[in-house]
Amino acid sequence: MVATERAEQTMKYLSLLSQQFPNQQSVFTEIINLQAILNLPKGTEHFMSDLHGEYEAFMHILNNCSGVIREHVDEIFGDTLSDCEKGDLCTLIYYPSEKLRLVRAARRDSPTWYKENLNHLITVARSLSSRYTRSKVRKAIPHDYAYIIDELLHTHPDENNYRIRYHERIIDSILETDSTDDFIRSLSALIKRLAVDHLHLVGDVFDRGGGAAKIMDRLMDYHSLDIQWGNHDILWMGAAAGEEACIISVLRNNLRYDNYEILENDYGISLRALVAFANKTYHANDSITPLIKAINVLLFKLEGQIIMRHPEFDMQDRLLLDKIDTNEGTIDINGTTWKMRTNDFPTVDPERPYDLTEEEQAIVDKLVAEFTGADHLRRHIEFLYSHGSVYLVRNGNLLFHGCVPMNDDGTFSSFNCMGTYRSGRDYLDFCDNVARRAWRTRERDALDWMWYLWIGFKSPMSGRLVKTFERSYIEDRTSWEEPMDPYFTLTREIPACDAIMREFRLLPGTGHIINGHTPVKTVAGEKPIRADGRLLVIDGGFCRAYHPKTGIAGYTLISSSRGMRLKAHEAFKSVDEALTRNADIQSVTTRFDVAKRRLMVSDTDTGEEIRRHINDLRLLLDAYRNGVLPEVRQV
Repeated sequence: MVATERAEQTMKYLSLLSQQFPNQQSVFTEIINLQAILNLPKGTEHFMSDLHGEYEAFMHILNNCSGVIREHVDEIFGDTLSDCEKGDLCTLIYYPSEKLRLVRAARRDSPTWYKENLNHLITVARSLSSRYTRSKVRKAIPHDYAYIIDELLHTHPDENNYRIRYHERIIDSILETDSTDDFIRSLSALIKRLAVDHLHLVGDVFDRGGGAAKIMDRLMDYHSLDIQWGNHDILWMGAAAGEEACIISVLRNNLRYDNYEILENDYGISLRALVAFANKTYHANDSITPLIKAINVLLFKLEGQIIMRHPEFDMQDRLLLDKIDTNEGTIDINGTTWKMRTNDFPTVDPERPYDLTEEEQAIVDKLVAEFTGADHLRRHIEFLYSHGSVYLVRNGNLLFHGCVPMNDDGTFSSFNCMGTYRSGRDYLDFCDNVARRAWRTRERDALDWMWYLWIGFKSPMSGRLVKTFERSYIEDRTSWEEPMDPYFTLTREIPACDAIMREFRLLPGTGHIINGHTPVKTVAGEKPIRADGRLLVIDGGFCRAYHPKTGIAGYTLISSSRGMRLKAHEAFKSVDEALTRNADIQSVTTRFDVAKRRLMVSDTDTGEEIRRHINDLRLLLDAYRNGVLPEVRQV
C-alpha cells in the first residue's frame, strides 16, 4: 500500500514537472544546462554581522564587497594602471553618481575620460560575468541597458575584428547620445551584483547607529541574502508585534544613543505624550533625565509582569523595584546594599510596585498602537521574517547570532518551552517557531517569549545575564558584571564546537560555526578565529561606540571558490573622503581554509539541489520514453 501511494505521488509530481518541460527535447536541454552550471566556480558568499545601524560604513562595505572589487581590479589591470587610476576606477564603481559629479566639477569629463572608463568597467564586468551562466548574467543586468550591456560583455575578437569594431561603435553611440552617466551607473551596479553572489547577515541590523531603517531599505532591494536574527532584531520584531516591554526597551536604547530620527522620522513614532508625562512627573535635579527615569520605571514594571507570569524563565532575581529603600536611597540585591543614583520613583507603589498607573497604561497603549500601526516598520519586520531565521545551515557552515546554550560540562542546556523541555537544535527550532507565532497571532505567551529572546540568559540571541537595572541606577560598576553562557568559553576549544556541529547534523572539522554578538577585542589580544578554525566570530565592532574596545571597525568574511578570508576593517571615515581621496576602508586580510582545488557549484548546497533536480528530470525522461506520460511536440 505504501509503495503504491509513493508511486502515485511520484506520478503526480512528474505530471506537474511535465508542464514546465513538455517533451524530451526540453528535458535534454535543461539537463545539459544544469550539468554545465555544476561545473562553474562557486559563487562568492559575503558574511557581515552586528551592523547596529551604521549605515555609511555598511554601504561602503556593501559597495566595495569587503575589498573583493579592488582585488579583481588589481588582478585584471595589474601594472597597466597606476594605483591612483585603479583607486579612481574603484571609487567610480562604489559611488558612480557622486564620482561623476566630482569629475564634471573638476572639468575632467572629456570624451577620452568617458571612453577609457567605460572600457575599464566593461573589462571588469566581463571578467566577473565569466563565473556565471549567460542567463544569470542577463537577469542581473539593469533593465534599461540590458541588450547593449549583454552585447558588450560577449564581444570577442574575430578574424576581421568585426566584433571589435561593433563594440567600439556601441561605445561611440553611447557617448553621442549623452547616456554615458546612466550607462556607467548601470555597469557599476552590475559589477557589484556579480562580485558577490549571496550575502549572509549574522544578526543585529538594529540599535545604536541611526541608520537601521536605511539599511533595511537597502537590504530589501538586495539580490540575494539571508538573515540570522540577533537580539536587537528580535527586540524590534517584538516591538512591532506589540510586546510592551520590547517597545519600551527600543525607546530606551535609541534615546541612550540619541537616535530620535529612526523613531520619529523613519517610522513616525511620536514621543510627545511620553515626554510631557515625564517632565511633569519626574524631577530634573539629578544625573538621570526625567524622560529616562519615566522609561526605566515603565520598563522594569513591564518586565516584572512578564517574569511573574513565567516562573520558568527563572528570572525572579530581576524583580528589583520592590527591593528599593526610598528613604535611604538604596537597594538590596542578593544581600548586598547599593547606593542608587536617584530616589525619584513617584509612580512606584510599594504595595504593588509592578502595576502601571492609569496614566502610564495610557501611554503604553498609545505606543503599542503606534508601533503596530507603523507601515514602514511593518514592511521591514515582515522582511526580517521572510528572509530570516534563528540559525542557518548552508554549504557546511552553521550560522547563528549568539549561542547554543550550554552547561559547564559541555552538554546542551535544557529549557522549559511552554511545558516541554528542549535543548540544542530542538530548542533553537522552538525559538524560531515561537518568534513567528508572536508576529502571526500576537498571543500573550509568544509575545512574552520575544522579550525573553531579547534579554534572557538562556536565549540563543542573548546568552548573558543583562544588568539593565544596575546600569541604570547604580554608580558602582562592580554591580554591572554580566555573566555569560558557558558556550562563549567552551567554544574556544575544539570539543564543544564539534559537539555543536554534530547536533546540527554537520561533519565536525569540515565547516565552521559563524557567530556575531560578542565584539572581538583585538586590542586585548582576542582572535576572531577560534578552536583551530571551527569557530569564526565576525563581530569586530561596526558600531562606533565599540571602536575603542575592539581596536577595529568590524570584521567581514568572504567565502569564494578559492577558500575563505577574514577581513579586519579600519574605521570608515566618510563618503567625501572616499570620493576626494579614494579613501577606501583599509582592511587586513587573513586567509584560511584555502581550497586545495577550486570549489565549484557542484560542491555546494545549490549543487546538491541541482543534482536532485537532474534526477527528477531523468525520471521524467523515462516516463516520456516509456509512454507513461504523453509528450507535447513542438510545432
